[in-house]
Amino acid sequence: MYPVKRSSQRLDLRELSIDDVDAVFAIYGSDEATEHLSFEPRSHAEVGGIVARSIASATATPRIEYALAVVERDTNELIGFGRIATDPHQQRGATFGFALRPDAWGVGYGVETVRLLLALGFEDLDLHRIWGARSPLNEASAKTMTAAGMVEEGTIREHIYKAGQWRDSVVHAILDHEWRDLQTS
Repeated sequence: MYPVKRSSQRLDLRELSIDDVDAVFAIYGSDEATEHLSFEPRSHAEVGGIVARSIASATATPRIEYALAVVERDTNELIGFGRIATDPHQQRGATFGFALRPDAWGVGYGVETVRLLLALGFEDLDLHRIWGARSPLNEASAKTMTAAGMVEEGTIREHIYKAGQWRDSVVHAILDHEWRDLQTS
């Protein structure tokens, strides 16, 4: 599926372009924004490579990764990054993740972003299960995923090596029939 374009009340989800490197760097280069992510802040060059690979993977056949810009509709500013990647080891399954610029936190954009990604996965890609992992200390992400209808399933012990130490990850997931039920309630 290319190009991806989904919208909510305040946000658009769209394909990345090379012009997005600086805006993605404002997220992936930020100590604050990456504090609970699985990696250290990225350099501008590294972010350029991530964006370039994301653009290239968008037209791959079959497409297995959807790395997308989260754009505020009123300003047309990129405020976040969302990703769904299908898993060849899970039938109709995928992992997902998201990150927002710190100045976009606390106003519900996280829940809108997660719902846009889940809608893409279930309604456009016909997935059965979508899951994501968060840092055990990231309570905001826990609240966001729960508010979007995801269920906390458990902990992957010592899953991420970051800042010289192992860190657990807490898994949240949702199934296609749970998503459908949320849309009709």
